[in-house]
Amino acid sequence: MSRRKLFLSGLVAVLIALLAGISLSLQRARSVSVPPTGSGAEAVAGLFASSLDDLEGRQRSFSNWQGKTLVVNFWASWCPPCREEMPAFSRLQERYAKQGVQFVGIALDTADSVRAFAAASPVSYPLLLGGGDGAELARRFGNTGLGLPYTVVISPAGELRLRHLGPLSEDELALAVQQTLAR
Repeated sequence: MSRRKLFLSGLVAVLIALLAGISLSLQRARSVSVPPTGSGAEAVAGLFASSLDDLEGRQRSFSNWQGKTLVVNFWASWCPPCREEMPAFSRLQERYAKQGVQFVGIALDTADSVRAFAAASPVSYPLLLGGGDGAELARRFGNTGLGLPYTVVISPAGELRLRHLGPLSEDELALAVQQTLAR
């Protein structure tokens, strides 16, 4: 191989590594838990006044989950961190269901993509099709840039306990659920 080709190959490898590092650091920088400002009462009230279609086309009203600890996860099938955290969310749904905890996924994605994802990777909680209404709900909870994944935790009393942009580990979310249940 000529020196020029060797130099260009090395340069391309360095650029790829640099871009991967920048991407990883940006992803980590976006993973931020933000204590709710104020009570979040307007966002919570807007959520409980809303309904979205499930994967079978049935309207699901959030008022059905009022009075429970509600974990709402905004996600998309094209979002790798979203897909990675969903098995842990399913395990937590099963672990805390008897304590009145309900997880709900709001997909900011196409219906076909969500159905295909759910067929290949089933979860133990409802997946709803967000569309424009789901995006508006995310904005009301402070996710103005619509970054994903974005998770909120609401207490049985309707208090906003957590807003988190970026992936959540199973332990982090379990702690937030436990703290909400303890109050």
